[in-house]
Amino acid sequence: MSIFNSEEGVTGRLFYPVGALFFIFCILYMTRPVLLIEGDGKVLFTVTAEAGMKFSTRFIHSVQKTPVEEYFIVNDDCSGFVLKSTRYQSFGVGLPFLESDGTFRRDGNDFIMDNLNRPIKSLALRPGVGTELSITINGQTLQLYEIVRLGSLVSVSIVPRYKAIL
Repeated sequence: MSIFNSEEGVTGRLFYPVGALFFIFCILYMTRPVLLIEGDGKVLFTVTAEAGMKFSTRFIHSVQKTPVEEYFIVNDDCSGFVLKSTRYQSFGVGLPFLESDGTFRRDGNDFIMDNLNRPIKSLALRPGVGTELSITINGQTLQLYEIVRLGSLVSVSIVPRYKAIL
């Protein structure tokens, strides 16, 4: 009688292919890129990163005391971001305004700089007093200034899923 005809042999023959498929699935799943937001030494948010996925930051400019919104997308190879546009209400330090920066336009009281197309590997943000720093991804807004200590580093990056778990 062959070992492969016994009940134990059939189970053994099924275990290895199923185990191999499970292992391959785990490798593929765990290496998939995620957008990771970390602050105060903990994971604040993760979402599977897709090329072209949009997100935005919003804060009150520390000098001008007016809102600033920055619009990003995940780059084509899911290794970083592209700053696409900025919306603000007054000219100030650090805000784009030159023709070489992008396409400038007005929308009511807002100034908008489109087509910035600035590649960015990762973001390092710090909520400060009165800045009301937030980030919006897939319709969910994280009020970072309420979640982490003021002045603490908040990093936004694309990493393999296993790095977000470990």
